[in-house]
Amino acid sequence: MSMLSGKAGHDLFVYGSLQEPEVVYVLLNRVPDRVSAVLSGFHRFRLKGRVYPTILPDGTGEVTGKVLKGITDDELKMLDEFEDVEYDRKAVEVVLTDTSEKLQVETYVWKNKDDPDLYGEWDFEEWKRHDKEGFVTATKKFLEDRRIPEAKTRIDTFKTFFKQDLENGKPLNS
Repeated sequence: MSMLSGKAGHDLFVYGSLQEPEVVYVLLNRVPDRVSAVLSGFHRFRLKGRVYPTILPDGTGEVTGKVLKGITDDELKMLDEFEDVEYDRKAVEVVLTDTSEKLQVETYVWKNKDDPDLYGEWDFEEWKRHDKEGFVTATKKFLEDRRIPEAKTRIDTFKTFFKQDLENGKPLNS
């Protein structure tokens, strides 16, 4: 836990689209302080048909990412909803890149370790070049859809959004 404006907050390790300040701003209406970190003993996978990654423990790998500092309870609830049912939020230890300090944080880990859609290594820079713009738009749509009584989950919102892109001739990276 860290302090933000006198209010206790959570520290959250992010390794995919939530590394992008624009995505975080859409979801939280602010960009929390963030620091670079490494999570050891995990692998960051691509997911067939999806533009976002996941991680699973593998004992030997390293995942680079950011620690979002001072996330409030309400913000964490929003991020839990955004990550949806495919992920579990777990406590892990990361090492801060600049100081080598160890920090206890939480992160989102894929629930289905035997998922046949897991493959390869997800690349943040590639995502920024090819999928960031569409992802930000889909994230805004997810937030809009939350306001209606029969709101779609993030999974359904993104499937619909990226299916439309595929039908319009924009290939979905998989």
